[in-house]
Amino acid sequence: MTAPGENFKINGDRLWDSLMDMAQIGPGVAGGNNRQTLTDEDGEGRALFQKWCEDAGCTMRVDTMGNMFATRPGTDPNALPVYVGSHLDTQPTGGKYDGILGVLGGLELIRSLNDLNVKTKHPIVVTNWTNEEGTRFAPAMLASGVFIGMHTQDWAYAREDAEGKTFGDELARIGWKGDEEVGARKMHAFFELHIEQGPILEAEGKDIGVVTHGQGLWWLECTVTGKDAHTGSTPMNMRVNAGLGMARMTEAAHQIAMAHQPHAVGAVGHCDVFPNSRNVIPGKVVFTVDFRSPDLAKLTSMRTQYEAKAKEIADELGLELSIEPSGHFDPVTFDEGCVAAVRGAAERLGLSHMDLVSGAGHDACWINQVAPTAMVMCPCVDGLSHNEAEEITKDWAAAGANVLLHAVAETAEIVG
Repeated sequence: MTAPGENFKINGDRLWDSLMDMAQIGPGVAGGNNRQTLTDEDGEGRALFQKWCEDAGCTMRVDTMGNMFATRPGTDPNALPVYVGSHLDTQPTGGKYDGILGVLGGLELIRSLNDLNVKTKHPIVVTNWTNEEGTRFAPAMLASGVFIGMHTQDWAYAREDAEGKTFGDELARIGWKGDEEVGARKMHAFFELHIEQGPILEAEGKDIGVVTHGQGLWWLECTVTGKDAHTGSTPMNMRVNAGLGMARMTEAAHQIAMAHQPHAVGAVGHCDVFPNSRNVIPGKVVFTVDFRSPDLAKLTSMRTQYEAKAKEIADELGLELSIEPSGHFDPVTFDEGCVAAVRGAAERLGLSHMDLVSGAGHDACWINQVAPTAMVMCPCVDGLSHNEAEEITKDWAAAGANVLLHAVAETAEIVG
């Protein structure tokens, strides 16, 4: 494969303008975005992305999970495509770059190849994966999970949001239920550009993160049941306090993660308390423990130890406890060849870089099971993400997109 020259670059101003234009759809209340999956705003963002892709000469296809695939033809009709992309959906209080940079960076890659009149042997496909965030419809990375056969489509269609609306119904309602069989596509390789969503690159003064691994994850949904009672008139020794159980189990999650250092994390990020009244001792709480590690043995150990410790706490306090996994994927090792293409691109472009383990889940973590895959990361200010204050610089965005351009063009094989 021929590596492109160091002057082979994207249009950073055009990429930034596209990011800002997309951010006008589903604005948040504090400068970010609320473009949750399968909302009207998601549909509007999809339509704009499709228009831009078609303006760039791509053909758009949509599968039955709403995944969007914009194809720039290659010179060899029999060559498998190189895929690139991420997601356009956001958190309820999300930023302008999480996921969006990867999709629009892929679009800018196509536009730049057109500007430079560069042809590739392999087609290049820019992808928008449906419901990566998993906020409205759990779990995260839902549609890429169906694509690789991790979930069935019927199961995905039946996922409900907080109002009882189903994924399948909402996908049809906004008009983005395509006719292509999900998972039918074969890939030569897949690359995903993403903001780091952590503080390491900025702290180390590096332009690029070469992602070699992704953390595995266990989400454990815990339901603790005690007895509702008046907080003022119930003696302390007669309480069956589900809230106290949750507090001790939250501390246990922290201690177990600390005991598995380095490269392990754990916390409770979501909880519902019932009846959630200031003068009623909680009779029931539902909360989710999030454990992550790139080491499968540590990940498994944290889950096992937590389940045992939580039961011990529940028994001591006279509480009922059930623990159900609500999300899981094993640690990911990305393809050596694709990772080398990313690293080589950064070096050719004179960009400082370091190897990185992704702390968050991404569609690339699923696609890695069916195709050679790698990720490119750029810094984000203070490591802040899933927050409307999420911020990157135009230079960081351009650097990441240039590495993406080089890695994808090399893998897709430049002709001539």
